[in-house]
Amino acid sequence: MHLSRRALLYAGLATTATATLGGTTAGCSVPNGSTGRNMTLWYWTGGLSDKVVADAKKRFTDVALKPAQIGGYFKSKLLTTMTGRAYVPDITGLKGEDMASYLPNAEQFIDLRTLGAEKLKDQYLPWKWAEGIAPDGSMIGFPIDTGPVAHYFMPEVFDRAGLPTDPAEVGKEMDTWEKYLAAGERLKKKVRGAHMVIDALTIYQYMIAQGTLRYVDEERRFIGDHEHVRRAWNMAIDAYERGLCSRYQSGTPDGNAAIENGLLPSQIGASWVAGDLKLTVPKTKGKWRVAALPGGPANNGGSFLAITKSCREPELAFEIVTWLLNADNQTRGFTDATLFPSTPASYQQGAMRAPDPFFGGQATIDVFGPTAEKIPIAYHSPYDYALDQAVSDELRTVNALGKDPRRAWKDAMAKCRRIADHLGVRT
Repeated sequence: MHLSRRALLYAGLATTATATLGGTTAGCSVPNGSTGRNMTLWYWTGGLSDKVVADAKKRFTDVALKPAQIGGYFKSKLLTTMTGRAYVPDITGLKGEDMASYLPNAEQFIDLRTLGAEKLKDQYLPWKWAEGIAPDGSMIGFPIDTGPVAHYFMPEVFDRAGLPTDPAEVGKEMDTWEKYLAAGERLKKKVRGAHMVIDALTIYQYMIAQGTLRYVDEERRFIGDHEHVRRAWNMAIDAYERGLCSRYQSGTPDGNAAIENGLLPSQIGASWVAGDLKLTVPKTKGKWRVAALPGGPANNGGSFLAITKSCREPELAFEIVTWLLNADNQTRGFTDATLFPSTPASYQQGAMRAPDPFFGGQATIDVFGPTAEKIPIAYHSPYDYALDQAVSDELRTVNALGKDPRRAWKDAMAKCRRIADHLGVRT
């Protein structure tokens, strides 16, 4: 069974004859899967807790578990082995942003329902579970982590602007994007040089993430010009035209300096952004708090484990997968690698409820946990990424170069329709 030509083109592999594995011999020891004595597990750096994986090697002694962290473009390397049907891993990670492009080729993976996955469904977030289900109803992805989104803010700077400083009050008084932008107006007037939003794209992307639709519906029709997209675009443009968006770029020295100086006291981001802040602006320790996201829950990030059809011991592989991703080990994944669990039972465990000194002793799980549990089930098509890129690029030119927003919208929609036509999406 081979991946369709369209899937290969979408994956960017049409001109790729082979893919190196960064010097690793991580593949199965025979071309079509494990020998029964070896079982390979592919993932990427930070994709799983290395400590939990090491414990799995010790726990499952009926097989030699061979974990390998695959560097570079993980998806292209995986698809290359699968289309060539050689050195295919038994168990593999599937990144969340790529999941929709794997689903049309579900025949390449074991349907986890046949191994008893349905019995475990209630232990995982419903929306996350749904993302691993293919159009034919088979389940190919078992949930690893998630990326619930929240509002990171600096209470000291907010206080100078006359804004609320308690996380619960911030969440209440900025529970819509309109209220959030109004707070940005007050910040702009009271704190010289401060901006509420790093760029317009931030608002656009998270408003889209809060909905149940993206750019293509289940009938394979282009809906990127519908109200849910247009409203997100208009809100982002409104923030830009009101001067609430900075010209800084996230992760740059200038951007980090602006954060340290309190000029970007509001950050919208997923749970893993906490780790980024700790790494890039350590001097701001204790100066942050976390509140609910304006406009409702959203997710950004999170991946899956799958068992390929090349696996010769699928029952044992499933036992390994479900052990790696049970609630206790997902809690360890959070403490070891900041992987936010897809298992709600983890949210009550002590390791996740510990006060965080970087956030002034706040137990941030009180924000991220309820957010993760309320994220809506959304439809993701294999074509959303390419279409989103076209819109996002135009929004960047508005924010960074001052392009006329009306011209940018028209250009974005023209690009989307060309891409949609190329991919066989109805417009």
